[in-house]
Amino acid sequence: METPHPKLITPSTTRIGWIGIGIMGSAMVSHILAAGYSVTVYARDLKKSKALQSKGARTATTPRELAEMSDVVFTIVGNANDVRSLLLGPDGVLSGLKPGGVTVDMTSSQPALAREVHAEARRRDCWAVDAPVSGGDAGAREGTLAIFAGGDSEMVELLCPVMKNMGTVKYMGGAGSGQSCKIGNQICAGSNLVGLAEGMVFAEKAGLDAKRWLDAVKDGAAGSAVMRLFGEMMAERDYKATGFAEYIVKDLGMAVDEEEGGDVAAMPGTALSKQLFSGMVANGDGKLGIQGVVSVIRRLNGMS
Repeated sequence: METPHPKLITPSTTRIGWIGIGIMGSAMVSHILAAGYSVTVYARDLKKSKALQSKGARTATTPRELAEMSDVVFTIVGNANDVRSLLLGPDGVLSGLKPGGVTVDMTSSQPALAREVHAEARRRDCWAVDAPVSGGDAGAREGTLAIFAGGDSEMVELLCPVMKNMGTVKYMGGAGSGQSCKIGNQICAGSNLVGLAEGMVFAEKAGLDAKRWLDAVKDGAAGSAVMRLFGEMMAERDYKATGFAEYIVKDLGMAVDEEEGGDVAAMPGTALSKQLFSGMVANGDGKLGIQGVVSVIRRLNGMS
């Protein structure tokens, strides 16, 4: 028998569960609370949820308990291993979600895992959507994230009323398609960051002021969202984390390693980008922001 879709998602009728209240997750769930939804959060360290509790969020002690209290459960965590444990583990979300319930994984993760989660959700008469995001902590704070959704098209449409509080939803296709879209996004973003870093270091080595160089080129062909978001931070050597360097290493690793339909795409530029971001991690800077890749280029050029 075909599993029915959930009823219309509204603040008055839909209970939201949320796992992952880091830099981006806490801002994203704040928008959902502000929209009037009932939200329950789970975190390994519940002390981190105090600010959200002050905004009306409730807490659960396990992913399973959270799922039992929710109609739709969002996750945005560190990596695919976390996703697997939190969604598919013996005390995970799918063990507690009632038939007709929905999981929405917004982690940057593996397309194959998204398909596995979707298959297990359907086996349990539930639904699963993969919906990773782009836009960093600024997009999370401002509610302007790009959200790449994969899964059942009708389910994604039903989820739009809640997801629109976090950004703009683009439906990409079946299960795993959202994750594939995000990997492509990271290929572009990583290459843009490396290009920006090298252009800036070249300008500095040539005796130019980095900020004046940025101002000169930002409206030409070199201008980009990456330059707008990270250019000034690079120039000021401000490597505060908006997205961890270690995470883009993970994402670019998926781009290099991911097999789609038995074929591995040749990604020589992506492999080089991954190597340079891996240099940040090797230097002990994995928890710094991705704009810190300029520090690797500076070191290669004997600059402080």
